[in-house]
Amino acid sequence: MSIKEDQGRFKDIIKGKVKENFRKYVSQGEMIGKRENEIVKIPIPQIDIPNFRYGPKQEGGVGQGNGQPGEGVGEPGDGKGQAGENPGEHMLEAELTMDELADILGEKLQLPRIQPKGNKNIETLKTKYSGLAPVGPEGLRHFKSSYKKALKRYVTSGTYNPDDPVIVPIRRDFQYRTFKTISKPQTKAVVIYMMDVSGSMGDEQKEIVRLESFWINTWLKKHYKGLETRFIIHDAAAKEVDEETFFRTSESGGTLISSAYKLCQQIIETDYPVHEWNIYPFHFSDGDNWSGEDTRLCVRLMKEFFLPISNVFCYGQVESKYGSGQFLKDLQKEFQGDERIVLSQIESRDKILDSIRDFLSPGR
Repeated sequence: MSIKEDQGRFKDIIKGKVKENFRKYVSQGEMIGKRENEIVKIPIPQIDIPNFRYGPKQEGGVGQGNGQPGEGVGEPGDGKGQAGENPGEHMLEAELTMDELADILGEKLQLPRIQPKGNKNIETLKTKYSGLAPVGPEGLRHFKSSYKKALKRYVTSGTYNPDDPVIVPIRRDFQYRTFKTISKPQTKAVVIYMMDVSGSMGDEQKEIVRLESFWINTWLKKHYKGLETRFIIHDAAAKEVDEETFFRTSESGGTLISSAYKLCQQIIETDYPVHEWNIYPFHFSDGDNWSGEDTRLCVRLMKEFFLPISNVFCYGQVESKYGSGQFLKDLQKEFQGDERIVLSQIESRDKILDSIRDFLSPGR
C-alpha cells in the first residue's frame, strides 16, 4: 500500500471521528479560531493506525514460556507508584478544508444541494493551464521552460561556452503548456447577517450566533465560490460593521428591529442587483422588539421587499432570560406556511445543529 493510500485512509479516520463528535464541534468555538485561509484545525484525541512491532529474536511470544494450563499469571497491582517523567498524551490537530467540513455537515444533517434561483446557475467553461508536457501543439510551446532544458543539456554535456552563450533548443528540449477545461459557475451570493446587540443579548447569545453563522457560511461557500458577507448590528438604531465588531459589540437600550431591515434593504438595492445575486438575509435576536407598530413595519418590509427577492429569509431567535420572545410568535402567526421564510428557535448551544438544519434543509 502506498504512502498516499495510507494518508487517505488516515484522513478518512479523522473525518469519521469529527462526524462522530460533530455536535460537540458545532457547539464549541475553539476550532473557529484556528482558521488559516480555507483550512480549519480541529483538536481531536491522538489516533494511531494499527501496526506490527517486532521484538528481538528468542524473546518468546504469545503462548510461549514456562507455565501450566490454568496457572495464574500474577496478582493485579494496586495502581500505586511514583509519578512518571514522560509527557502525557497530546491532542492531535487535524487539518480539514472548508469544503471537507461542508461535506461532513451535509452528510450529518442530510442537507440537499442548494439550487440557485433564476438563471444564475448557468456554468461557463474555462481553460486552466495546469503544467508542462514534452508534447503538444506549437502554439502552446513554453519558451522559457524549453530554453532552461536546453541550457541544462548544454551544461551537463560540457558544450556550453560562456564567451559564446548561444543556446539552440532541439526537439527533445521543447516543453508545452498543458491545460484542462473546468466549469465555472456564474452564480453569485451574498449573506447579510443582522443581529440585535441590545442589553438583553449577552455574550453567550452572541457566541451562539457566531458559531451558527460559521457553519452557515461553510455550507453556502460550498455552493457559491466567492461568497460575500455583510454584517449589521442594531439596538434602537442600525449600522454596518466588520465581522470582528459584529461579534464583540455590546450595546444597551431599546430594540427597533426595523432599523436593521431598512439598512439591509439599502445595502441590497445599492450593491446587489436582484437579477444577478442570490440573497440570504439572516437575522438573530431575542425577540424583544420595541413595539407592535415596529413589528408591523418589519412584516410589511418582508412582504413587500425581502421575501420576493431573497432565496430565503431566515430569522433565528436566541433564548434570553431578559427577552420576551414575542417577535418569533408574531412572525409565526403572520407567515405560517410561507416557504420563503424560515423561523428557528435556538434555546442553547446544544440546539445550534438543529437550527442549522432548519435554515439549510430547504435547499434554496
